[in-house]
Amino acid sequence: MNYQWNYKPSTPQEEEKAKELAERLNISPVLCQLLLKRGITTEDEARKFFRPQLHDLHDPFLMRDMDLAVERLNEAMGKKERILIYGDYDVDGCTAVALVYRFLQQYYSNLDYYIPDRNDEGYGVSKQGIDYAFETGVKLVIILDCGIKAVEEIAYAKSKGIDFIICDHHVPDEVLPPAVAILNAKRKDATYPDKNLSGCGVGFKLVQAFALSNGIAFNTLLPLLDLVVVSIAADIVPIIGENRILAYHGMRQLNTKPSTGLKAILDICGLAERDVVMSDIIFKIGPRINASGRMQNGKESVSLLIEHDPETAKKMAEQIDQYNEERKELDKRMTVEASNLVANISSSEDESAIVIYNEDWHKGLIGIVASRLTEIYYRPAVVLTKAGDEIVGSARSVAGFDVYAAIESCRDVLVNFGGHTYAAGLSLKEEHLEEFKQRFMAYVTEHINPEHIKATLEVDAVINFKEITHKFFSDLKKFRPFGPENPKPIFCTHQVYDYGTSKVVGREQEHIKLELVDSKSSNVMNGIAFGQSSEARYIKTKGSFDIVYTIEENTHKRGEVQLQIEDIRGDKGGE
Repeated sequence: MNYQWNYKPSTPQEEEKAKELAERLNISPVLCQLLLKRGITTEDEARKFFRPQLHDLHDPFLMRDMDLAVERLNEAMGKKERILIYGDYDVDGCTAVALVYRFLQQYYSNLDYYIPDRNDEGYGVSKQGIDYAFETGVKLVIILDCGIKAVEEIAYAKSKGIDFIICDHHVPDEVLPPAVAILNAKRKDATYPDKNLSGCGVGFKLVQAFALSNGIAFNTLLPLLDLVVVSIAADIVPIIGENRILAYHGMRQLNTKPSTGLKAILDICGLAERDVVMSDIIFKIGPRINASGRMQNGKESVSLLIEHDPETAKKMAEQIDQYNEERKELDKRMTVEASNLVANISSSEDESAIVIYNEDWHKGLIGIVASRLTEIYYRPAVVLTKAGDEIVGSARSVAGFDVYAAIESCRDVLVNFGGHTYAAGLSLKEEHLEEFKQRFMAYVTEHINPEHIKATLEVDAVINFKEITHKFFSDLKKFRPFGPENPKPIFCTHQVYDYGTSKVVGREQEHIKLELVDSKSSNVMNGIAFGQSSEARYIKTKGSFDIVYTIEENTHKRGEVQLQIEDIRGDKGGE
């Protein structure tokens, strides 16, 4: 991919401020420039950023309806009513159900959990799920990561004597469901200071409030934080504010004392002996939890996440790993078919978005395919397939464009829709397919900025190799965990040369393993350029080139720094 490199040098005033902060913190001025870009300007703010504290979490009772939710939960437990923990089938939903179930299980036994079947029931609250609750004597449902738009379904449950507590983080409609309590910081009348919690994060606030109201020590909640960080990483929510605190301590829990179920997944992923980072959750842990809901039923993932026996957990992890292998094969085939479909649309290069439909595609994988198309073509993408008598779709977007708003603009031709700025789902009748396509494409064309559909790399700093010391890397790691609003810093170095030992590697000779020097120092830096073997011929000419990269730890040689090369350019034209 030909990236556009964007770099905005610091002003003299910013450089001076960074230098002053560097002296107080004893870290590189380059890293202090990164702090300033994140709005961190004082020594106190920097120390809070580097060492987030759990006591800085907000009072959960600041969330509207939290008092009602805790009161109803206490009442249900006092009356020994049957409680059902219900959630979405994705990573956020499964971790949320596991978290609330695991916590309440310590104090109450009349509990059950439920994950709807993606193919038979679809997303969110289903009539089938409510009927299951009624048949099993449930009086209270705690629903997580969905439910905010289930007005009719929750009214149906209410008619059967079943109450709902909704813990959701999706954008609500004007009319809210008739639930006992609705915990959602995106409500128009919301009073909670942080709008960015994951669905599992909202579940955590519920159990935090329950613990406070019942005199349960906060330390009891610490073992649940590994589930919260998995949801934060997988659901791609901003790593700022409360999410940064939860993610920071969740990573510590995941790396030191993970729950039995997550430990089994770490083992099956080959991560047991490594320092697990957010990208490991996104690319290894999350897909395996998701695979159960995509290929079979997400309830299997919840069963694994609440399991206490290591041997049982190991067998469960092996099963969802098998689902993941099946998912990868099907995903690969669907992506090829989708790419061919896009390539056959003659005007695709001139269009601002992609909307494609194939009635035979697997419903559970269309979101992944939409993500792939967005990466390949750098356009918002909607991938649609047939499900019963409706068409269902998943949408993904590029940085800076709100795909949820684009879908909402077509709401009058949709049966249902929901989601976030960068990912959404929808359903519609087949007779409205063409109208939806045209209106969605027209909305994107009118509202998208041409810059949004260019593949860009935002360069944080231009440095030379002599600045990349072990202390520099050690201090850089304090910026973790990385994610939206706190992205992994991207660096640029000009005029680098092959040390003479760089080579093409990989099963299909698609990567380059590099050993590089730059014009400012004699430091030899190791690097890896994934999928960029086409640049190898130029690199071996001994000519100079510029690189844009992130700084990583070599997973094969602990403690050794490695550059992950994002782009290579034979001249300085990209700055």
